[in-house]
Parts: sequence; C-alpha cells; structure tokens
Amino acid sequence: MFDSVSFSAVNSALDGLALRQRVIANNVANINTPDFKAGRVAFEETLASAVRDGSGTVAATQASSLEPTRTDGNNVNLDSETLLNVDTNLRYQLATQAVDQEFSFMRIAMGAS
Repeated sequence: MFDSVSFSAVNSALDGLALRQRVIANNVANINTPDFKAGRVAFEETLASAVRDGSGTVAATQASSLEPTRTDGNNVNLDSETLLNVDTNLRYQLATQAVDQEFSFMRIAMGAS
C-alpha cells in the first residue's frame, strides 16, 4: 500500500500543498514590503505526469510570481492570496481524507476497528 502510485501521489500532493500554504503565508506577511515578489508553488502538472508514468512522486517547485507590480515594486494581491489559500486548504483537506480512507481500509483488512 505505501509504495502504490496513488499513495505516493497523495503524499506528493500533501507536500506540495503544505509548501503552497507556507508560501501564501509568507506572501501575505510581506504585503507591504517594497520590491517583494509573491511566490508561487507548482506541482500539479508534474504530479499528473508522474502518475501517468507510474511513479506518483514529485517535488513541488517554488518561483516568483510574474504578476504586475504596484508602484512600490510589490506584487502581492491580498484577494488572490485569500482565494488561493481557501482553494489550497480545501485540496489539503480532501487529500488528508483520502489518506485517512486508505488507513481505514487497512484497519478493516487487518480485522481491527
């Protein structure tokens, strides 16, 4: 079970989503910092490709946002960060529920409740 593609993919997704949550928090914390460029985390496309290839294991990548900047050189948009945070939290909850379901099946298979 622990070496299955689905389990590896969910763990990679959880790692990527956790990194995204940290980057969003850092972006919001620096919303008033001149010349600060928001960070972005990407992993979904490479994860989908890894699952197709039978691996399911990827590392998320972090890069600076290319969005336009304000006059102070900062490009953090609180509305965008808030929406991205809500989306990320919902995806994280879904992934943790998937892991919990896998462990529930394992407990049932072992005869424990």
